[in-house]
Amino acid sequence: MSGNPRDDRRLARERIAAARAAELHRRRMIAVAAAATAVVVLAVAALVTVRLTHHNTTAAAAAPSSTSASAPAASTAAPAALVAQVTGVSPQVLNQVGTGQVSTLPGTIKGGAALTSGGKPEVVYVGAEYCPYCAAERWPMIVALSRFGTFHNLGLTHSSSSDVDPNTPTFSFHGATYTSSYLAFSGVETYTNQPAAGGSGYTALDTPTAAEQQLLTTYDAPPYVASASTGAIPFADLGNQFVISGASYDPGLLAGKTQQQVAAVLDTPGNPIAQAVDGTANALTAALCKLTGNQPAAVCTTAAATAYQGKLG
Repeated sequence: MSGNPRDDRRLARERIAAARAAELHRRRMIAVAAAATAVVVLAVAALVTVRLTHHNTTAAAAAPSSTSASAPAASTAAPAALVAQVTGVSPQVLNQVGTGQVSTLPGTIKGGAALTSGGKPEVVYVGAEYCPYCAAERWPMIVALSRFGTFHNLGLTHSSSSDVDPNTPTFSFHGATYTSSYLAFSGVETYTNQPAAGGSGYTALDTPTAAEQQLLTTYDAPPYVASASTGAIPFADLGNQFVISGASYDPGLLAGKTQQQVAAVLDTPGNPIAQAVDGTANALTAALCKLTGNQPAAVCTTAAATAYQGKLG
């Protein structure tokens, strides 16, 4: 750390950008290698084409290979006490954190048709359990969305042990549901953190719908995201007004922590993890309030929700 907060934030942003670019480059190289291998194998025996059919999203089509024998376990049900701690971060703490320490804010979508489900603005998330950037981003998404509704059946998992920022503690949206009077939510986890048979890539999990895949194709690309982030996960479309591509803060902040240890500091406003997670949650809350017409007022008029007023879009 330099001792200069502005320089420290700049260095953090550069680190995230470099890590994201390296991750994308690696996925693309793996995709190229996989494609070349498939061509050779097809020339010998067309029957093996089925081995590539699990790559079912643009964002996850180049899931990095994993052969580690120490890969973390597949997701399990998140303990109720832990979920209550994360979904119930104190409003007073969120107000104190304000803008926090956030490296990347949601981008804007201009001119897109409203994204709704059941007559409510919809949030669509696409990620993968092996992905450390997804692992980091789920924390503030859960904190923010829980201010508008209730999650059910959240899973507990870690990112891959063989990727960058290995074993980042997190939750999983696979099998989870969300109820709200204000918003709809769809969470898609395309792959687990478990190596696929044969050690190439990860085991397939959720398949995006055709409509969700179209959102990825359209909005997980320029001009909505930087060209270096094309196809990155996590991806989230907030009502076709805002878009997230990649992590909003450095996943390395969570290194070596358990889910319980992360959750325990979310109510400590000066903690670096709380500054990142709660600060990102406040940015998401501001975006979600725009979708809901500033409802509920008890959330959208707080200092936490208005901290990013004029900073989004």
